[in-house]
Amino acid sequence: MPSLIRPILFAAALAGLAPLPSLAQEQFVPLLVYRTGQFAPLGIPWGDGKQDYLKLVNARDGGVNGVKLAFEECETAYDAAKGVECYERLKMKGSGASAFDTQSTGITFAVTEKATADKIPVITPGYGLSQSADGSVFEWNFPLLGTYWTAADVMLQDIAKKEGGSLKGKKIALVYHDSPYGKEPLPLLQKRAEAEGFQLIPLPVTPPGVEQKSTWLQIRQQRPDYVLFWSAGVMTPAGIREAQATGFPREKIYAIWWAGSDHDVKDLGSSAKGYNAITLHNSAATDKVHADLKKLVYDKGQGSGAPTDIGTLAHTRGMMISMLIVEGIRTAQDKFGKGKVMTPEQVRWGLENLNLTADRLKVLGFGEIMRPVQTSCSNHMGNGWARVAQWDGAKWQVKSDWYQPAKQPIDDLVKEFAAKYAKDKNIKPRSCS
Repeated sequence: MPSLIRPILFAAALAGLAPLPSLAQEQFVPLLVYRTGQFAPLGIPWGDGKQDYLKLVNARDGGVNGVKLAFEECETAYDAAKGVECYERLKMKGSGASAFDTQSTGITFAVTEKATADKIPVITPGYGLSQSADGSVFEWNFPLLGTYWTAADVMLQDIAKKEGGSLKGKKIALVYHDSPYGKEPLPLLQKRAEAEGFQLIPLPVTPPGVEQKSTWLQIRQQRPDYVLFWSAGVMTPAGIREAQATGFPREKIYAIWWAGSDHDVKDLGSSAKGYNAITLHNSAATDKVHADLKKLVYDKGQGSGAPTDIGTLAHTRGMMISMLIVEGIRTAQDKFGKGKVMTPEQVRWGLENLNLTADRLKVLGFGEIMRPVQTSCSNHMGNGWARVAQWDGAKWQVKSDWYQPAKQPIDDLVKEFAAKYAKDKNIKPRSCS
């Protein structure tokens, strides 16, 4: 019987006897996640944060100018092949994928060419290909808010400040997950070491990184002044434990933002005291968006995770990522029509023309968490602000002022690596003049 309803309505409408039923339009946002696998401790709150912000926009705002947000998760287990499968399955879902946050540098490498051919934007806030900040070459990639090169630069800035302004003669070790993710900061660090006269000691760790004893024994032998820690998931607490066992001071360790979340250190307590992590903008802060989420989503039993996760670093970063996609959609609507579902190509335009002012961020509830972000054809990153947070044994404390990554040598590296990519892939860069 239900199968007869649509033909009858259609015939009636043609006869002028009844209107066609209105079809609710939704903007589809794919959610690639890893709730299983080696990075699950990071991926779970990160994925919850992404989903929670979309729920909040629907509950608080009725969607984006009346267009509700639809979403679907796909589990990648941080595996590139599974990530590609998820991409292929979700790219044409609903009205078409608004934008993919791959949640993995390896998956970003695997889908970048596909997304370019399919004309679907890929956003990689705080990860991915650092050279994709060059929008003239990477038209469909958006490493918003920061890259691994900007993070490494900020680490060195904070260390140099502690060392009286100079890194000359220092030894700095990089303990990194031996994967595309872990290798990303190497070009920037090598360039800075050559220019500033410090010794860089690269120490790869075989994934998943549970066994690091030999790595930290090398650190005890070579006695670096500082350790930069490019870790995530199960590798992080394992490394902190080995640092404690070998007597390396935790206050001399600087972790990338994915190794600086509550789940990384809360079970270690005081043994991780002094451990430093770079924050993506100021994702260690709490703001009005957290209160809105609790009141409008969690208090109604609709939250994606535990209420205690609200305000934790990984969960907040997830919300920041979904907020960027939503604001890309909103910016696109300002040009192509408010209250309409945007195509992936229109969302790409929105992401390339973001202008999140201080006032706008305050309205969104992110005024304490983020500084203004503006993108353009030539700049797909925006503004890579960061701070340094330190674990005090019970909670994270922001310990630094705002840092902005130095333009040199980052801009030179972006141009060099983007030009090489364009040559290798036979891409003619766009004119952004």
